[in-house]
Amino acid sequence: MIHPLEVVQRIGDKLIRDTPFAYQLELARPNSEFANETTAGMQFVDFGRTFGLGRPAVACAWTRIHAPRDTEMDIQIEHSDGCVIFLNGVEIYRNTGERPIRLVFDERSVEMSHHCVLNLKQGANTLLVKSETRGREWRFYMQPPSLKGAVVHETESAPTIGLHGAPRIDPKIAELTHWLVIGPFPNGDLTLSNTLDAERGPHIGRMHEGIDGPVTWTIPKIEVLGSIIGQQPWGSLYHWSYYNGGTAWAMQQLSKTTGEPRFSNYANAFCDYHLEGTPFVEHQVKQLNALNSANHFIIDSPLLDFTLAPSLPFLHRLREESAFPNRPLYQKWISRMVEYARHGQVRLPGSGIYTRLTPVEFTTWVDDMFMGIPFLVHASRWVGDPELARELLDDAARQALAFNHEVWDEEAELYMHTRNHGSDVKQPHWSRCNGWAIWAMSEVLLHLPADHPKHAPILAHFRRFARSVARFQGPSGFWPNVLDHPDLRHEVSGTAIFTMAFARGINHGWLDAAEFADVAIAGWTALESAIEEDGTVHHICEGTMCSEDVNFYLERPFYDNDTHGIFAVLFAGMEVHRLINFAHATGGIRQQAVPTLSH
Repeated sequence: MIHPLEVVQRIGDKLIRDTPFAYQLELARPNSEFANETTAGMQFVDFGRTFGLGRPAVACAWTRIHAPRDTEMDIQIEHSDGCVIFLNGVEIYRNTGERPIRLVFDERSVEMSHHCVLNLKQGANTLLVKSETRGREWRFYMQPPSLKGAVVHETESAPTIGLHGAPRIDPKIAELTHWLVIGPFPNGDLTLSNTLDAERGPHIGRMHEGIDGPVTWTIPKIEVLGSIIGQQPWGSLYHWSYYNGGTAWAMQQLSKTTGEPRFSNYANAFCDYHLEGTPFVEHQVKQLNALNSANHFIIDSPLLDFTLAPSLPFLHRLREESAFPNRPLYQKWISRMVEYARHGQVRLPGSGIYTRLTPVEFTTWVDDMFMGIPFLVHASRWVGDPELARELLDDAARQALAFNHEVWDEEAELYMHTRNHGSDVKQPHWSRCNGWAIWAMSEVLLHLPADHPKHAPILAHFRRFARSVARFQGPSGFWPNVLDHPDLRHEVSGTAIFTMAFARGINHGWLDAAEFADVAIAGWTALESAIEEDGTVHHICEGTMCSEDVNFYLERPFYDNDTHGIFAVLFAGMEVHRLINFAHATGGIRQQAVPTLSH
C-alpha cells in the first residue's frame, strides 16, 4: 500500500496539469432536435441582432420541421411584441400588441408565456414566423413544454428542426443555423395585418422591398461563443458545478494537509475564473440568447447544485485569507448565497428541508443533504453576526435529521435516492446518494457543539447508518453502485465517500476503531487499485437523474477522471492518512488494520 497522501497528490498534480481555467472561442451550433431538456430543445431567432433596433419593423423567419410520423406537438412560445406563426402555410398562432420578453428560469428549464399546437404531417413541414418590434427588443423563442408536461404525443422519437434537406440550400448553411430570415419591413399599423410576399416562404433569387431598400432571404447573425476546453461526456474539470467546486474545496484541504501551495492555487484559480467570468457568461446567456452556453448555471439557477455546493471553496478562502485581490467579489458572492440559503431555495412545506420542483413539485433528493447542509455549517463560521451564525447552524442540524422523514428507508436502513412528497414508492438505494447523506452528517458533527440538542440524535443516526452501510462492502473493498445489489459494478465515488466517512468517524471518536478501521482501510485499498500512477482515477459513475427502476442505475455509464469521484477520493485519502498516523502514534487500532506503507 502506498501512502494515501502520495496517491492523492498524484491526483492533484494531474488536475493541475489538465485544467486550463480558460474559455475557447467557437461558433454557436444549433440543436436539431426538440429534446425533453428544455434548453437543449429551445429554438430562437434574434431579429434585433440581425436587423437592428430603434424603430418599428416586421421580419420573417422560416424553417422546416421533419416528423417521423403524423404528430401532434405542443410548443411553448415567447416573443416580443406581436407574432404570427404559419405551419404549412396555415396560420396557427396570432398574438398582437406590445409586450416584453418574459423567460422564467426554473431549476433545469426555462418557462415561456404562450403556447400553440403543431399538427405535423409525416415528413417535412414548413414553419414561418412573422414577428414585429416596436423598437425596443425583437426576439422569438419556441420549445417543447419542458419537464412539466408531455412533449410529443403518439410518437416515440422527437421531430427535428432545421434546414437540412431543404431545396437549394447548401448543407453548410444548415450546419450554422436552423433558420432563414428576411427583413426588415415597414410596420406602419402595428397590427401585423399587412400581408407580405415573404410570408409565402423563401423564393431564392427574388428581392423584396424592405424599409431601407430591396432585401432577400439570408441567415441570422451567427454568434461566436466562449466554450469549455476539454469537454467530456460527463462534463469537464472546471465548469460551474458542485462536483468541480467540491474538487476545488478538496484541493484547499490537500494544501493544508501537505503544506503545498500549488493545490490551493488550483482552488483559487477555479474561484477567480468563475467570479471574474460571470459578466461574460451573463452576456452570452442574456444578450446572445445562448441559454445553454458554458457555465450558464451560474446565472440565476435556483438549484443547490449550482448555488450553495460549488460555493464551499469561496467560503474556505474567505475564512483562511484575510486579504487577497478578489476578496470583495468573494464576499459579495457568499453574501448572496447566504441569502439564497435562507430564503431562495425551495423548501418542503411543513418540515422546511431543501427540496426541488423536478421531476415533480416537492421531490426531495438525498443529494441535497450534501448540496445544502455543509454550506450552512461553514457559512455559520464565516458570518460576523452571532444570531445569524446560530440560525444557519441550527438549520443545518435540523435538516440533517428532518431529511430522514422523507428519504430514509427504515426497513432497509438506507437512503432512497429521491422521494416524491406523499408517495410511498421506494426508490433505489444508489451508492453515491447514500454517500452524500453520511458526508453531510459528518460536516455537521465536525462543527456542532456537543451540547447542542441535535448533536446526540445526529451522532446516533450517523452510527446506525455507518453500521448499515458497512454491511454492503464487497470482498474487494468496494461498494456496488446500488448498495443492496451486490451483482452491480463496484463504483469509486460511493466507495470513496464511505471510506472518508468511516475514517473521519474514527478520527473524531464517533465510530469505534475496532469495528470500522478494517472497513476504512479495505475501502482505501480498493480505491488505490482504481488509481493509476499518473493520477488517473477509474470507475466513476456519471451524474444522474432519478428513477424507480434499478436498471436505470445499472445502465449508467462509468468514466475516468470524472470529478464526481475525484473530489471524494481526495477527501478519502486525507482522512485515511490521518487514521494511519493516529494508529501508528497511539497503537489504538489493532495491528491488522494498519498497513505497511511504501514510499
